[in-house]
Amino acid sequence: MDVNTEDILTQSFDVLVIGAGGAGLRAAIESRSRGLSTAVICKSLYGKAHTVMAEGGVAAALGNVYSEDNWKVHFRDTVRGGKMLNNWRMAQLHAQEAPDRVLELEAWGALFDRTDDGRILQRDFGGHRYARLAHVGDRTGLEMIRTLQNKATSVGIEVFMEHKILRILVDASGNACGALGYTRPSGQFVLFKAKAIVLATGGIGRSWKYTSNSWESTGDGHALAFSAGADMIDMECVQFHPTGMVWPLSVRGLLVTEGVRGDGGALLNSENQRFMFNYIPEMFRAETAETEEEADRWYEDHASARRTPDLLPRDEVARAINAEVKAGRGSPHGGVFLDIASRRTPEYIKRRLPSMYSQFLELAGVDITQEPMEVGPTCHYMMGGVRVDADTAATTVPGLFAAGEVAGGMHGANRLGGNSLSDLIVFGRRAGIGAADYAEGLAGTVDPEVSQATETAKEALAPFSRETGESPYRIHADLQECMQTLVGIIRTESELLQALDEISKLKERASKASVQGGREYNPAWNLATDLPSMLAVSEMVTRGALDRKESRGGHTRDDYPSPDPEFAKVNLVQRMQDGTHTVQPEPLPEMPEELKALFEDDHTGQAPKEDH
Repeated sequence: MDVNTEDILTQSFDVLVIGAGGAGLRAAIESRSRGLSTAVICKSLYGKAHTVMAEGGVAAALGNVYSEDNWKVHFRDTVRGGKMLNNWRMAQLHAQEAPDRVLELEAWGALFDRTDDGRILQRDFGGHRYARLAHVGDRTGLEMIRTLQNKATSVGIEVFMEHKILRILVDASGNACGALGYTRPSGQFVLFKAKAIVLATGGIGRSWKYTSNSWESTGDGHALAFSAGADMIDMECVQFHPTGMVWPLSVRGLLVTEGVRGDGGALLNSENQRFMFNYIPEMFRAETAETEEEADRWYEDHASARRTPDLLPRDEVARAINAEVKAGRGSPHGGVFLDIASRRTPEYIKRRLPSMYSQFLELAGVDITQEPMEVGPTCHYMMGGVRVDADTAATTVPGLFAAGEVAGGMHGANRLGGNSLSDLIVFGRRAGIGAADYAEGLAGTVDPEVSQATETAKEALAPFSRETGESPYRIHADLQECMQTLVGIIRTESELLQALDEISKLKERASKASVQGGREYNPAWNLATDLPSMLAVSEMVTRGALDRKESRGGHTRDDYPSPDPEFAKVNLVQRMQDGTHTVQPEPLPEMPEELKALFEDDHTGQAPKEDH
């Protein structure tokens, strides 16, 4: 099907932000505050970004509950939780700037829960030494989006809802200068010209069968950046959140916030045992603790009040649940039990976890004030992603920036709960500054090659002209089965090689996919245009997992069960070189000595002192 330039509408802006979640909105606010024309593109409706699903809180060392908390402790927790694979500068900036970004949200109208003396209340979360998560019940992400949207509206940002971006356009010098997409309501193609582009497209979870991610999370930003020539790092590091609902089917994969455990919930196996006491890593374990009571006392002395092994980092908990199920001590439907009903009053649960209570009661008939939930690991978050400069969020493609889940480096091999929301606002702001600086430095206008746009539009329309092709729904279902079975929480070389073979076949099938009907609100066509992104990202994850011959954080190799110190020193970098997909180890940025010293003192159990 031919496409003429007359078939493509054109819009021009100084800064184009692709994604309307926390990172995208914060970037757009920063850019617009500099007086630059700024547009935000969202794949679904404005306000329905996946950020709203982040329930537990935003991590920031405000010190409102434990005054000894500070950015150095937060930095140390983040890097230790990321198994030392983090970009140290990103982790440092994140820990230092998160408190100011939270207070900024408060100044813009966010209504956080309060301490008795009126300060922002903070709760415990896995991997954090102190209660550090500022929260609004269990609806923190929703409050963040509400606040950022109100601010974005007040500064005059232009929003394009229900637009799907197909390609980042680059000029002859390889600089990003625009994007080609289409509107879901009409199928009309739109060419966005921009001096600078910020990717804030979120995650990749829809490539797996069991996922907490919504339908939008198809890895568009990762694939867009890769095809534009950007470097990708550590794509094998995918987090499986330990507590997604496994039963009933109506809520399978739906996330149970870590706040349930932070507020006293306990994980139990089929024998009614709190099994996490059997999985305390040596680095956390009390050497003399032989009973649950002794271990509890050790945690009181060395971590934070109310801290239990149920709040170990997510990768540790997910593997422990997986081990219990494999040992035959799982729940009837292949998970374990998460019980808060017997540990907190119904009034407490309804007050602290209102969304958890209402959604499971209404969607699944499960009353969490009266009975335990059946939970298990579910594909949740992508730690790897587009390689960016820590200070500016610039990618390796000039004019292209990235922030939030689409950007790699901040979380290393495993993300701590609550760090995602603070990541969005810290690096969303920095991406906005970086994009604005870049756009202001360009004279004149940008001029994308129209042939790139027409070629991409023609490829997108191809499924309409195939009379005998396969349904994109069948291809997607087979991709999800492949990734869930072969590239899931536990991986082996033979299964990863099988997955690469399957992905290659799925790519061939997708190139022949067929859809019926017109372009207006056609979900089959929308899925057909999503498949290339999902297949590209699935291949990147699988290739990275094959080359990282160790177990580290969210990446577990059954055939290489231990971490390899040499792999702790490198990022696995993926890029296209002369049409060839390559995976190469490259050294991590060297951490300064003063930050290394924080880990040398880690065994003391004392908080690093804040500089004054």
